[in-house]
Amino acid sequence: MGASDTLPTEPLPDGLAAAPVPRRRRRAWPWIVAFAIVAILAVVAWFAAEALARQIVTGVVRDQVRTQLSLPADQPIDVGIAGAVIPQLIGGTLDELTVSSQDAAIGDGESDARVTGDMTVVARGVPVRGGDIASAEATMTLDEAQLRDLMSHVEGFPAEELGLEAPDVTVAVDLNVFGATIPVGAALTPSAADGDLVLTPASVQLGGADVSAEELQDRFGRLADGLLRDWDVCVAQYLPSGVTLTGVAVDGDVLVADFDVDGAIATDPALQENGTCA
Repeated sequence: MGASDTLPTEPLPDGLAAAPVPRRRRRAWPWIVAFAIVAILAVVAWFAAEALARQIVTGVVRDQVRTQLSLPADQPIDVGIAGAVIPQLIGGTLDELTVSSQDAAIGDGESDARVTGDMTVVARGVPVRGGDIASAEATMTLDEAQLRDLMSHVEGFPAEELGLEAPDVTVAVDLNVFGATIPVGAALTPSAADGDLVLTPASVQLGGADVSAEELQDRFGRLADGLLRDWDVCVAQYLPSGVTLTGVAVDGDVLVADFDVDGAIATDPALQENGTCA
């Protein structure tokens, strides 16, 4: 055995110790980029699907409204759906649906029994797969010309001289007394009663000066009856039976009529048919 075999083994000096092999760090950025791309694609797909679902639903609603109200095929109709559509479709109910149309002629398309105005309907709890609507109300706005056209179908009403001056509807007539023509005007307050439009005299003007109904009656007798009476106008013939007039007011230069809509109108054919006047 050589001398080298018997020498003790000495540890290497600290400076000469083997350095540890460094661990390779995995780069995180490829995973972050991949996740971001997936997230972006998911968002894009959601919005694309949401837009498509909204387009389909609004198209179906437009077609149904035109059919139910006998509107022309080219009648512009705006449809608004509150909130995201897809979750509501999955749940089976649209929370709030708004339908509006300008200059919509509503009524019997085969006769003169039609009224034209700007229409807005707000329905809540609309079932997607059929069923009654939870609640709904409608508003119709008529300008002077549109209200004049409506009142022209009321026998004896002086529709040619109708005007709007909030809060009343105004009319004017010429009374012929012993060959003399005397201008007489009246302000009529609109209201709703039992589903009818009612115009009630609020004030009377004779030659531009305010007079009482009694004074006018004393001076002209039955000639003044047309200005001193309540005008009860049935509007049921223009509307589906499930729609009832509940309020009327003159707001600025338009007349605003409010309606209640029976939720069963979505499923009951009888409520979809126009009403009748006695």
